[in-house]
Amino acid sequence: MKSVQEFMEDVIRKNPGELEFHQAVQEVAESILPFLEKNPRYAKAKILERMVMPERVLIFRVPWLDDNQEVQINSGYRVEMNSAIGPYKGGLRFHPSVNLGILKFLAFEQVFKNSLTTLPLGGGKGGSDFDPKGKSDTEVMKFCQSFMTELFRHIGENTDVPAGDIGVGSREIGFLFGQYKRLKNEFTGVLTGKGVNWGGSLIRPEATGYGCVYFVQEMLKTRGEGFEGKVCTVSGSGNVAQYTTEKLLELGATVVTLSDSGGYIYKETGLTSEDLQFVFELKNVRRGRIKECAEKLEGCTYFEGKKPWEVPCDIAFPSATQNEIYENDAQTLVKNGCYAIGEGANMPTVPEAVKIFQKAKILYAPGKAANAGGVSTSGLEMSQNSIRTAWAREEVDEKLRQIKVNIHEACVAYGKQEDGYVDYVNGANIAGFVKVADAMMDQGVV
Repeated sequence: MKSVQEFMEDVIRKNPGELEFHQAVQEVAESILPFLEKNPRYAKAKILERMVMPERVLIFRVPWLDDNQEVQINSGYRVEMNSAIGPYKGGLRFHPSVNLGILKFLAFEQVFKNSLTTLPLGGGKGGSDFDPKGKSDTEVMKFCQSFMTELFRHIGENTDVPAGDIGVGSREIGFLFGQYKRLKNEFTGVLTGKGVNWGGSLIRPEATGYGCVYFVQEMLKTRGEGFEGKVCTVSGSGNVAQYTTEKLLELGATVVTLSDSGGYIYKETGLTSEDLQFVFELKNVRRGRIKECAEKLEGCTYFEGKKPWEVPCDIAFPSATQNEIYENDAQTLVKNGCYAIGEGANMPTVPEAVKIFQKAKILYAPGKAANAGGVSTSGLEMSQNSIRTAWAREEVDEKLRQIKVNIHEACVAYGKQEDGYVDYVNGANIAGFVKVADAMMDQGVV
């Protein structure tokens, strides 16, 4: 049996320079390798070694014309990681930081996340280094059409079903779907996050944020608590942060921060529903910066170039991007009395910071368990598309809530330690691994 160090040396040799991917694999390996010692049949079949290698990686050129009729060229990617339990499923990210290593990390995380949902979904991820910020709607449309002109031949409702991610919202999904339909001459559920009036699901925009709150709610129940009166810090101000905040306010919590790449806003008395509506309009319609809240909202202060983790809170929801909570941030959070973390983003906490949370025995929900609400509802959207129907908002929300309850139960089943503390990292990793591993064993060496 390989040690974690030996396993990682092999991964790093085969995937040089892909730091985020190394980080994601190591976190899983630290949970799974001890489990394999007790379950050697998985080790003999080299299941984990196969899981860390994508089944297929697509890299392609995306040329397009800007509004000045100048040719622009971006890179396009799709990492089809694992299809043992269903078609590849995972978002598309349009952001200047996108590279192959980041997409492999996200695709690898997606395999475990999708497994935890209990839905028949494999794992994948894709995107481009294209930046939608500052681009006209026409430029975004031209880019999306060029991107899909290559991607369409590799995806399909039974093969690979992309969705949105950072930089890919309803506008981009619409342009991508329109081009797919044009090229294939068929209307199928090949993308999720579609408009409700053309095949989308109610609750899908809210799902990641709502689902994260539902998962933390289950963790709090293990200590006989709820959200009423709890002070919460939220990072980010996009889709996940917005709907996390909405659900927290509905459950009686006080949300005191939001942020973007420029800094964070703080309102000591807590953001109101009216404040949140301003944020919706600011970010989703005008695509402005969060600092405008300090100018428009009473009692709101902006801290430029800083992160909200210095603000005392009961519960923190990192909902921006990967690696936003560092070791010093984790120490500050624990010191200031934070006792629960719900990761709305993918891998927002660096490994050293995770260890601080675990040592302090706080309730720590890793992204693959906490933020699986988005892909869960994408799976529900696929089901609705397959049977040509649409469920009511309440029905979708209840199905989402039940999925999050089930994920929490699976994490507890595999993560509960002898002293009663639940290691949700181990629980999520092992629960997600077992379902995929069993399917791979059943299907042979493929």
